[in-house]
Amino acid sequence: MKRNKTKRRALWGMMLVILLVVGMVSGCGKKKTSELERKQFIVGFDASFPPYGYKDDNGEYVGFDLDLAQEVCARNGWELVKQPIDWDSKDMELNSGAIDCIWNGFTINGREGKYTWSKAYVDNSQVVIVKADSQIETLSDLAGKIVIVQADSSALAAFTGADATKENIDLAHSFQTLQQVSDYNSAFLNLESGSADAICMDIGVALYEVTQRGSGFKVLSEEVSSEQYGIGFKLGNVELRNQVQTALDAMEEDGTFAQIADLWGLSGSICLGREGTDTAYLQDAGETENSGSSLSGVIKELAMGMGASLLIFFLTILFSLPLGLLIMTIRRSKIWLLQWLARIYISIMRGTPLMLQLLVVFFGPYYVFGLQVSAEFRFYAVILGFSLNYAAYFAEIFRAGVEGIPRGQKEAAFILGYSNVQTFWKITFPQMVKRVIPPVTNEIITLVKDTSLAFALAYTEMFTIAKQTAAAQASIMPLFVAGLFYYVFNFIVALAMERVEKTISWKIV
Repeated sequence: MKRNKTKRRALWGMMLVILLVVGMVSGCGKKKTSELERKQFIVGFDASFPPYGYKDDNGEYVGFDLDLAQEVCARNGWELVKQPIDWDSKDMELNSGAIDCIWNGFTINGREGKYTWSKAYVDNSQVVIVKADSQIETLSDLAGKIVIVQADSSALAAFTGADATKENIDLAHSFQTLQQVSDYNSAFLNLESGSADAICMDIGVALYEVTQRGSGFKVLSEEVSSEQYGIGFKLGNVELRNQVQTALDAMEEDGTFAQIADLWGLSGSICLGREGTDTAYLQDAGETENSGSSLSGVIKELAMGMGASLLIFFLTILFSLPLGLLIMTIRRSKIWLLQWLARIYISIMRGTPLMLQLLVVFFGPYYVFGLQVSAEFRFYAVILGFSLNYAAYFAEIFRAGVEGIPRGQKEAAFILGYSNVQTFWKITFPQMVKRVIPPVTNEIITLVKDTSLAFALAYTEMFTIAKQTAAAQASIMPLFVAGLFYYVFNFIVALAMERVEKTISWKIV
C-alpha cells in the first residue's frame, strides 16, 4: 500500500515538473522581442530560384534578393540569417516564427490580404520554356501538351488560381496535363528527357536557366501573366516591415538598389519607387482571412491521392516480395559471379537514397541510352523503382530467415529422399516465412510512408496533395489528415500481419 502511495506521489511530482517546464517555455515564448532590440533577421527563401536565391558553385547561398537583404541588415545593424525553406511550407514557417519574412521572388498578386507586404520592387511575368528544336512557338501550341510548373508557384496560380484569367484557365484545360514538381531542376530534367513539353516559370529565372544551360532551350515571346514581387511578412507585423522598407527606400534613393540589380542583370525589371508599387503596402493589416476548408473538404481533396498511394503500396508489395526471394536465392548461389552480383545489387539499393534511385530509373533511359521518356512511363518508373529498392531489403530478410534454420533439417530431408527443391518449399520455406514476419512487417510499414517520395518524379500521391492543399489554405489541417491516414493504414497493416503471424504459428509445428 505504501509502495502504491509512493508511486502516486512520484507520478504527481513528475507531472508538476512537466507543467512547470511547459509553463516556463510558454512564458518564454510569449516574450516578444522589440524590433529595436533585434539582433538577427531570418530570411526564408527557396534555394533553387536563381537569380533571386540559390546555392552557387562554392556552396554559398547567393542571389539578388539575398544581396538586398544583406544591405538592409547592414543598415539596421542586424545579422542576416539565410534560411532555405520548402516552398510548400513557407506559410507555416512564417506563422510559426521560424522565419521573419519570405523574400525570394515572392509574388504579391492574389496574396494581398494574406501577408503584410513591402512595396513592390520587381515587375515580373510568367513565360514558357521549350526545347530549342520544339515546334511550339505560341501559347496556343501548348494544347495537348504536358506542361510543368513548380508547386505553389505563380505559374500554377496563373493557370489555376482564383485570380487566373479566363484565357489562362482555358489554356490550362487544353493541356494534356499540368504537372507540379518541387524545384526547377526537376522541371528541366523532365523537359530535357522528353517526359514534358514545356515549363512555365518566372521570366527572371527562365532567362537565367536558359543562359546557364546552353542553347538547348528557348523562351516563347508571349507572356502568360504579369505580376509584382514584394517581401511578405506575417500579417500584422507592420513594425518589422516598416524598418525593412525604410532601408529599401534609402537604398533606392542613393542608388545602391540599382547597383545590386545591375549586378544580377535585373535592371530592366526593378520598379521600386514607381507609381503603383505601394498598393499592397498601404493595405490595413487586419486579421488573416480564413482560407481553410472543412474536414470533409480536405478529405475530398486528398481522396484521389490516397488511391495513388495505395496503388503504389500494393503493387510494390506484389512485385518486391517474389523479386526479393529470387535475389536471396542468387545471393546464396554457389556460383561466385552470381553471388557477388547479388551482393553488389543489394549494397547499391540499400546504400543510396530511394529518391535518387527513382530519378535514375525514370531519367536513366534518356541520359544513358538517349531514349525519349514518355509521360506514361512516370507511373511505371515509380513502381519499378520502389520494387527494386524493397526487393533488396526483403532479400536480406529472407536470407537471414533461411540461414537461421538448423542445417540438420536439410540433411534429414536428404536422407528421406527429398530433392533440393522439395526441401526448400516443404521444409525450409514455411519455417523461413514464420521467422521473417516481424522484420517484413517493419519494411511494409516503412513502405506506406515512403510512398510520399513518388513526388520526386512529379507523380502526385496523397502527401503531395496534402502539402499543396496546406499551402493553398495556409492551414496545417491537411497534413494532420494525411498523418492520420498513414497511422490508420499502418495500424491495419500491423494488425493484418499479426494475424498472419498467429495463423502461421498455429499451422507450423
